[in-house]
Amino acid sequence: MNKSEKKLFQVSPSPQLHGGESIARIMWAVMLSLLPALAASIYFFGWRALHIEVVAVVSAILTEALIQRLRGKPITVTDGSAAIAGLLLAYNLPVGVPLWLPAVGAAFGIAVGKQAFGGLGHNIFNPALVGRIFVMHSWLPMMTSWSPPRTMLYAKVDALTYATPLGAAKEGIVALVPSSSGVFSAMDMFWGNIGGCIGETSALALLLGGLFLLYRGYIRWETPVAFIGTVALLTWLLPAKTGAIALAPYYHILGGGLMLGAIFMATDMVTTPITGAGMLIFGLGCGLITAIIRLYGGFPEGVAYSILIMNAFTPLIDKLVKPRVFGNKLALSGR
Repeated sequence: MNKSEKKLFQVSPSPQLHGGESIARIMWAVMLSLLPALAASIYFFGWRALHIEVVAVVSAILTEALIQRLRGKPITVTDGSAAIAGLLLAYNLPVGVPLWLPAVGAAFGIAVGKQAFGGLGHNIFNPALVGRIFVMHSWLPMMTSWSPPRTMLYAKVDALTYATPLGAAKEGIVALVPSSSGVFSAMDMFWGNIGGCIGETSALALLLGGLFLLYRGYIRWETPVAFIGTVALLTWLLPAKTGAIALAPYYHILGGGLMLGAIFMATDMVTTPITGAGMLIFGLGCGLITAIIRLYGGFPEGVAYSILIMNAFTPLIDKLVKPRVFGNKLALSGR
């Protein structure tokens, strides 16, 4: 094979989808699917939520363009991938954070979580979650100060101490636990009328976006179902740690970042397995780690950690569970 023929066989980085779909078209469709959650964030937390989202998106786009310019690479910010990372980072922040924090988090996520690996298709970890974990451990008090829904609409408040359903259960605050007081009803949690990060509270908005992506064929059911199902099963079977209050499984599903993570971040085309079996394994692993952290760890939430940990195992999962070869059954490596 001569050099000109070899060029014909060069494979571009993932995501690798066929059927006439460009990366930009897929990414902007994902951005469209995130709009219901954006609308919900503004409704429940006020215009301050939009300010955070805009700052994070702009920071992500500018960081990507700057690094690509410095590296002498084509500037590809119009493909939408940086904008999605910025928006997802914003969805993982409380409404009371100062505006410089989403800027720093988005810049770190793009620079370290994406461009340091070579850009889209080469990154191992989800950039939005890399940024989230960075700001979480750098400015912990800011990241754990929650605001009650809609207070930002009526008063200029920087941050309020307000327990989320998972946080209240973790700390054993009986007065704020749903099963004890009804302060957080299941319907409140489904609609999004609870404390939490601005893009994670409305299960309805996230489901609408997820159903759109399923309909368009941009995500598959295996990872979200395995992820959410594993958390539900383990939180039903396993006892809470001493001093904490056990919650019904549906509070674990609706009361934190599980829906956001399972639908929009554990299904990332670049950092997750490519086969159905691999997606099931990935979802099971995420669910297991999330449940252990929520029930026995030091933090009430474990979704971001679980996805990043399983991101590291994606190459191994893809190696063990090979894509199906035409005319043969799904093959495991070594057989």
